[in-house]
Amino acid sequence: VGGLLLIFGLQWLRKAILRASGFKALHDEAAIFARELDDARHIEATAVGGLDWYAFTLSFKGVLLEGLEVAFIVLTFGTTQRNIGLAALGAGVAVVVVAAVGFAVRAPLSRVPENAMKFAVGIMLTSFGSFWSAEGAGAHWPGGDASLIGVIAVMIGASMLLVMLLRRQRAVAASSVVTI
Repeated sequence: VGGLLLIFGLQWLRKAILRASGFKALHDEAAIFARELDDARHIEATAVGGLDWYAFTLSFKGVLLEGLEVAFIVLTFGTTQRNIGLAALGAGVAVVVVAAVGFAVRAPLSRVPENAMKFAVGIMLTSFGSFWSAEGAGAHWPGGDASLIGVIAVMIGASMLLVMLLRRQRAVAASSVVTI
């Protein structure tokens, strides 16, 4: 499970580092929503049996992907603590809390600092993945589970260093472009 978290985390972290350094465009949820809404308006509704299959497919895809991420996280925590039932209960409580906060706030998702949030998620997934992969391979961390704080700090430091180096590289490349 640590290996899966590490793989997912490194993918998230790579994209976040590239976005923060300017090598990849920042994720603009409002623009993506507008584009998807425009695309959806140009799709002819095909209701079969009283069900709009285009809308169903879009909803199912989003729920499936997010649900799989939650399932991986719940299984990871439950497996490492040898208590999947408690982890599932925690996930259920989290769903209720998130739904309640979402209902109470009702702010547009475009206000969420998505790029920063994805950077943090990438760091957390990579850190937990590294920690649990090493434990799964038989390594023992100094300080036990408390050393996870150090792993997170190292991931943050390495990520910030990469962002700084990539920004510098991008600035050098931009300044070396000759204009005629």
